Amino acid sequence: MTETPFETPLRAPRVWAEFDNPDDDTERFRVDLTWLTSNWTCIFGQGCQGIYADRPDDGCCTLGAHFSDKDDLKNIKQVAKTLGPDEWQYYDEGHSKKGWTEKEDGATKTRVVDGACIFLNRPGFPAGAGCALHQHAMAEGIEPHTIKPDVCWQLPIRRDFRTVTMNDESSFTEVTITEYDRRGWGPGGHDLDWYCSGNPEAHVGKDPVYVSNAGELKHLMGEAGYAELVLRCEAHLAAVEAAQRPGRRKMLPLLVHPATLAAQQQNRRRI
Repeated sequence: MTETPFETPLRAPRVWAEFDNPDDDTERFRVDLTWLTSNWTCIFGQGCQGIYADRPDDGCCTLGAHFSDKDDLKNIKQVAKTLGPDEWQYYDEGHSKKGWTEKEDGATKTRVVDGACIFLNRPGFPAGAGCALHQHAMAEGIEPHTIKPDVCWQLPIRRDFRTVTMNDESSFTEVTITEYDRRGWGPGGHDLDWYCSGNPEAHVGKDPVYVSNAGELKHLMGEAGYAELVLRCEAHLAAVEAAQRPGRRKMLPLLVHPATLAAQQQNRRRI
């Protein structure tokens, strides 16, 4: 594993909350409050080192994006048709016979061209470096998560489903909302040269994740589910504030994400 010395250990303790999905009585949310109240933010172009040391300008776009299902692919097909050569560096390549998708182990994904995703505009491109889909969304006033592959906009939030069977043989679907850490990438995630979600360098956001990524969370949980999440995140932050008051006992490490805590301590030292 190539985690940096300052990266949060994968098995660091966390605070979890559970509540029923207001929109579906067969589901129960299990949410990672330690992560969702952290100050993580995407720092692409602002200190992001990329997942591979020899591709520092790619962020996490080096490998291309696998599509979650047919609807995910259909959505990006529609968006790709609207991109012009002035906003998509690989416009010509994307419209060539090879197209902008490819197969990997039988699954469809965005094609890798010149070492990274075909939708990634490289440094020096007039429209700026970064995802052409994301930049198009920002230019059109559209929420980026609505026109990007699922795996791209969900990162670094991970949603997992698990069937839980109780002793009385009743069951429900447990929907976990947590951090998309290295393990989310599969076995290869441990070999990434740098990764943001557990790194203090990326825990410099003005707002906690449940606020800054509200659009994504509403998409994953529904409006009613998100409203329930907000109540619990606010209560958690209130508990953290109380625990940090002078004279209190040492705060348990699970209350604040270790990377957020490290970033806050580094900032205090600079001041």
